[in-house]
Amino acid sequence: MLGRDELITVEKALDILMKHAPFKRPAENRLSIEDAYGRVLSRDVFSPEDLPPFSRSTVDGFAVNSADTFGATEGLPSYINVTFEIAMGEKAGYPLRKGEGAKIATGGMLPDGADAVVMFEHTQHIDEKMIEVVKPVSPGENVIHAGEDAKKDERILESGHRLRPQDIGALAGLGITGIWTYEKPVVSIISTGDEIVDADKPLKPGQVRDINSYTLSGLISDVGGKPLKRGIYSDRFDIIRDVVINSLKDSVMVLITGGSSVGTKDMTSQVINDAGKPGVLFHGVSLKPGKPVIGGIAGGIPVFGLPGHPAAVNVCFDIFIRPVLESQCGRNEEGANRKKTRVRARIARNISSSPGREEHIGVVLEEKDGEIWAIPLLGKSGLITTLTQADGTAVIPLRKNGVLEGEYVEVRLF
Repeated sequence: MLGRDELITVEKALDILMKHAPFKRPAENRLSIEDAYGRVLSRDVFSPEDLPPFSRSTVDGFAVNSADTFGATEGLPSYINVTFEIAMGEKAGYPLRKGEGAKIATGGMLPDGADAVVMFEHTQHIDEKMIEVVKPVSPGENVIHAGEDAKKDERILESGHRLRPQDIGALAGLGITGIWTYEKPVVSIISTGDEIVDADKPLKPGQVRDINSYTLSGLISDVGGKPLKRGIYSDRFDIIRDVVINSLKDSVMVLITGGSSVGTKDMTSQVINDAGKPGVLFHGVSLKPGKPVIGGIAGGIPVFGLPGHPAAVNVCFDIFIRPVLESQCGRNEEGANRKKTRVRARIARNISSSPGREEHIGVVLEEKDGEIWAIPLLGKSGLITTLTQADGTAVIPLRKNGVLEGEYVEVRLF
């Protein structure tokens, strides 16, 4: 265990932590697709049929054999006999022959003999039975072919994928109404500190309301976990140890807020070591805010000791807890998802930083002259309102003394 006398880098702390992967995952169950939004698939999903099951039009117009329109211009149009109209939701009664077309609406089924659709805008009526085509169409134009969306037995969604609204829609379109997913992993949140009281309680001198358990609940839910707030506990070793040990029985992760700094009452490291092996893996990281964070494993369950300041909790969650929890949710796309929450922006003012630590600064993003600018919200890590105003945090790398106005930085979006 690397302790407070030897701060380690974020990368090294993560490496130590992830060497204990794979972490415990929850059981799987079968859900209806109505209840599956946001869940993670535990099994691959394959298409039971072609989608669409027939070739259909993507525009309102006339189904034709494209060869009958080749070379058509306004001055020298092609002539098409309109022999019938295709009703929505029904199969065309008979095939088209050379020089024939059929009126069709968006979504209508193409008749045999047709391989394209001419838009209404590119035709002119001569009479009720004949049209002029003034612009040619190529084979497959304005058409979705049978099986173009999905082929029978094709893998549609991969195990480890977190379901989005469009995924649920695709499943419904294929007639799949039940799927196998992981249960949401339970994450226990333990608040510590004699000064902390419930959010609905009036404050006495020296007291503060619980912020972090509410923040962590939202962050856990966003990842796909199920937060379980265990309550607020006094700074006593035996009390905190007992609640941690009990939490390990029904959780895949335990988060302890408060008690990670070097104050006389700080005993989180002792609690983690007492709860199970191997115990504390690191305590103290070259990070601002979040330097006193603790990461450990107790009997195969990740346990984190988080600083008490709200901004530090957010930063530590994003860096250490999120990747572990994504793995425990069963997700296989964590890296790609994290890249989607990063943007490159120009910093709007000079920012100094102490070398030897990675610093995260709350910023608001603005677009100016076609570029994204990050405007720092300079505040101490204990200020929750700084977080509510920020779009994310700008990262000043470990070995930099700061950044100059106009320099590019990575912004991690909330």
